[in-house]
Amino acid sequence: MITSDQLQEVLERRDALKGYLDIDTKLIQLKEEELRTHDPHFWDDPVKAQAQMKVVQGLKHWIDDFNDIDTQANELQLAFEYIKEDLVSEEEIDALYAKAIETLADIELRNMLRNEEDKMGAVLKINAGAGGTEAQDWASMLVRMYHRWCEDQGYKVTVTNWQDGDDAGVKTVTLQVEGELAYGFLKSENGVHRLVRVSPYNAQGKRMTSFASVFVVPLVDDTIEIEINQGLMTWETFRSGGAGGQNVNKVETGVRLRYMYTDPDTGETEEIIIENTETRSQLDNRENAKRLLRSQLYDKEIQRRNKAKAAIEGSKKKIEWGSQIRSYVFDDRRVKDHRTNHQTSDVDGVMDGKISPFIKAYLMEFGGE
Repeated sequence: MITSDQLQEVLERRDALKGYLDIDTKLIQLKEEELRTHDPHFWDDPVKAQAQMKVVQGLKHWIDDFNDIDTQANELQLAFEYIKEDLVSEEEIDALYAKAIETLADIELRNMLRNEEDKMGAVLKINAGAGGTEAQDWASMLVRMYHRWCEDQGYKVTVTNWQDGDDAGVKTVTLQVEGELAYGFLKSENGVHRLVRVSPYNAQGKRMTSFASVFVVPLVDDTIEIEINQGLMTWETFRSGGAGGQNVNKVETGVRLRYMYTDPDTGETEEIIIENTETRSQLDNRENAKRLLRSQLYDKEIQRRNKAKAAIEGSKKKIEWGSQIRSYVFDDRRVKDHRTNHQTSDVDGVMDGKISPFIKAYLMEFGGE
């Protein structure tokens, strides 16, 4: 059975969360923001209205979360008093405690995602590394892993681009993930993922190492203003097929957007290339390609801000494109994150989408920086 000190810890963490989340202020803000939605002309501007509804929903979300842990903490405290009268069992109290601790940890974790971009959706681009079929198969396994994780979180996933591998797997895939805090969680996946296994594609049954890159940026919406210079954009079209090579189009509906980006600080020029094969409509694919371009430009602005901040404060971690972040060693039954040293022997579970412990370990170590 739990001790009085464990009960006190729950109550203190509950009270601390009320202060961190500034619940009293959020309650006042919610009333004010809801009043704006009562304007008879509120939906005259749908984009502005949807942005306002997101503000309302966001406030409600945090208030409901706090009310939930507040109720659990009060129930635990009451049950702890009733144990003396044999009205509840030790097992019931332990179950209430375990539930409260889990809820606290979840809210505390999400409270760390305070940056503007953290609350947005995410765009994941997964590229197979060198190594042909083996690497392309590994990329497809990562696609499945992220699909499963997103399903568990209740996020909507759309495949906006898919290029089949030569014999199996995929060369490159772009996933659009929509849902609250999707980017805040998935930003931890940015980097190179390493697979070590006995390859089913090797006749000698040799142990092989493969790599796949995961690139994550926030998914912007119409409320985020990003300046795009139309003169720096060029378009190409090509025939596109669905995931897995299904039904190759006889018309060129796939689009490739090229954009020449110049870093305002260094003056260095970089070509951004975005391919979209999501729909059979070239017009729709063009629109979504432009949205993905805005997402990448927004991410570059975030990187500029972070770089400037790091120059002033110094940085405790090295997170950069091309860095190996995690190894998946199948025959040793081990998955290890090289940034946090968090690891598990549940390889099958990880490949089935159970990556939340890795995400949480990353955010607990680096999320507050």
